[in-house]
Amino acid sequence: MAETLTIKRQARRTPINGTRNKLTVRGKDPDYEYRVVNDTDDRVNEMIDRGYEIVKDQNVKVGDKRVSTPSAEGSPVKISVGGGVQGYLMRIKKEYYQEDRAAKDAQVDATETSMREEARTNTDYGKLSINRD
Repeated sequence: MAETLTIKRQARRTPINGTRNKLTVRGKDPDYEYRVVNDTDDRVNEMIDRGYEIVKDQNVKVGDKRVSTPSAEGSPVKISVGGGVQGYLMRIKKEYYQEDRAAKDAQVDATETSMREEARTNTDYGKLSINRD
């Protein structure tokens, strides 16, 4: 009787010369927007004041699979971002994120409108064109 040899391949393998995506977030809650915030100055506290929270869900992972990054239950999800700086994974409810984004977009629109008006009144020739790609 012939033996059957089964070969099991790893789920994902990153080649030595391949690129790694260190800031990919897996296991996200679809009701939230996520970002990595560097722990410099008061940046983390500033983001908390803006409505973000530090992610402590152990089902949410950042970056590639790593053996050397164990974390205790309920501890913040963080990653080394280089230069001795830690980045904390933070999240905000999508509805708040969208409100903030709309306010930011309105500010950009107002700036572009004033630039167009100033260009029209202060120039004798030429054309101003602003495109968003």
